[in-house]
Amino acid sequence: MTTAKTINLELKVWRQKGPKDRGKLEIYDAKEISTDMSFLEMLDVVNEQLTLEGKDPIAFDHDCREGICGMCGTVVNGRAHGPEKGTTLCQLHMRHFSDGDTIVIEPWRARAFKVIKDLAVDRSAFDTLIQAGGYVSVNAGGAQDANCIPIPQEVAEKAMDAAACIGCGACVAACPNASAMLFVSAKVSQLALLPQGKPEAAQRALSMVRTMDELGFGNCTNETECEAECPKEISITNIARLNREFFKAGFFSSVE
Repeated sequence: MTTAKTINLELKVWRQKGPKDRGKLEIYDAKEISTDMSFLEMLDVVNEQLTLEGKDPIAFDHDCREGICGMCGTVVNGRAHGPEKGTTLCQLHMRHFSDGDTIVIEPWRARAFKVIKDLAVDRSAFDTLIQAGGYVSVNAGGAQDANCIPIPQEVAEKAMDAAACIGCGACVAACPNASAMLFVSAKVSQLALLPQGKPEAAQRALSMVRTMDELGFGNCTNETECEAECPKEISITNIARLNREFFKAGFFSSVE
């Protein structure tokens, strides 16, 4: 039986008491961190030490810690969710860092994502986007009804690939314009490809893009950082599909 390797790290962590307070990077030592730990477990260890010292622990978002829910997420050394491709922060393990490394940890930075405290941000803007059109308002039936409408395998796979988006916000954090186009395009594509989503396709595209602009997200300039940093590797081809749906709705729809 082998013993897990331990490493010592220097952390530069963004600390901010509230959305209206000025924040700054503070330095902490993370000592004897097992390389078997996840990144969030490492932060837990640091927080335990801060608590024992009577200091305020670092606030960060998390829930399932299984890479499923999208609640976790910080910018690690300039990369959303850290250096590993297709990996959420909670599934990033400390074996990918070396003894003596300095790690800079910051929150998502976007006008639409206000900092709540430290590394925790308010991502309810994504909820507002979904409310604007990321749904179908018809009864889709039960599981047994899934085979009643034949859907080509290629189309079903594209819809499932888009539906893999977990809404973590890494695309926004990675984009130099803080654009939400990858997130919106995934939700629009997921439904636009399927028969159940077509009746409201025009309204959905117009409403979600309009709401995205109102919330303060930036425009897409095809930098492709969003695709590179997305933990579910959502393709930017969905953005092309969103643009087609949006322009088609603008030209041929009577939706206001």
